[in-house]
Amino acid sequence: MKRMLDLGLTALLASLLLPAGAFAENKIIYGEDNRLDYFEAPAARKALADSVVSLWKAEDVEASGSKFKLKTAKFTDMIQEQAGAPLCATEPFREQPVGAFCSGSLVGEDLIMTAGHCITEEKCSTTKFIFGFAVKARGGKAPAEVPASDVYGCSKVETRKLESSETTGNPMLDQLLGKISDQDFAIVRLDRKVTGRKALAVNPESTLKNGDALFVIGHPVGLPLKVADDASVRDIGDGKTYFLANLDTYGGNSGSAVFNAKTNKVEGILVRGDQDFRAGGTEEKPCVESNRVAQDGGGGEGVTKINQDILAVLTIKSGHAAAPAAVTAPEAPTRDTAPILDRFGLEFE
Repeated sequence: MKRMLDLGLTALLASLLLPAGAFAENKIIYGEDNRLDYFEAPAARKALADSVVSLWKAEDVEASGSKFKLKTAKFTDMIQEQAGAPLCATEPFREQPVGAFCSGSLVGEDLIMTAGHCITEEKCSTTKFIFGFAVKARGGKAPAEVPASDVYGCSKVETRKLESSETTGNPMLDQLLGKISDQDFAIVRLDRKVTGRKALAVNPESTLKNGDALFVIGHPVGLPLKVADDASVRDIGDGKTYFLANLDTYGGNSGSAVFNAKTNKVEGILVRGDQDFRAGGTEEKPCVESNRVAQDGGGGEGVTKINQDILAVLTIKSGHAAAPAAVTAPEAPTRDTAPILDRFGLEFE
């Protein structure tokens, strides 16, 4: 019978989930865990996944001839180091490597769309963008090294925003007041054009409504690429700069493209959500498990909508006026806006 964990592990777990200067929040599993490795995904999803990228610290990507070696750690070992207990034996992907800190998507010949909290001008020169970090065959492993042709540098941050529509002007005060960074996006120009991959289609004029089917592709907890289907829009009110959905995502998914399951077009960028992990196991044998709720439970995962600032960089125009209208975002539910840190040891966004 499962019991409460001792205070030591509980405190360690809590230390991973408290604010430490990050603006985004954690993600969560809703209902069944729908995450699939690349090789398990349908062909149409794989085609889209080929244009999804992982963000890495440059210090974790080492040049080696015509390839780059990736510095990673086993998922369960990382949890053990950070929380003092391993992942529970029932957790999927526990033996896979983690290394990326955010996700992104190719939206132009040399343009990557991601979350605003994943990149800054200061971090541009120390961030690498890597395609193909995925398990591509049953029984296979994620690559320990990748071809140089799949590794790109950051040339410039073309546009970026990380703020609340109702900001006080003080990020720390905004966080204390529970004001979410509902405007959380960035477009990065790479150091060269991407070859062998197609830019994803972005929806310039969304008609999403509550209940519409969605899926997300990215790198939860920095793991090899995962496709998570069977999600839907939970709340998309008029005037909001974001919407809520029951996507199966974690820290590391920040910046992931969220797709309309009917059109396969990108509707927004995954930026925040509920707490990732919780204490599991027994008092004698504690472990760490994913935080799971019912399909309609939790606070929902926050997705920044495609907006005029993004479209301007992509040179796509919607049917509305080019100048973005002033928008005031309503307060989100308290459980969705709680300032929960969405990374372990400042490794994941």
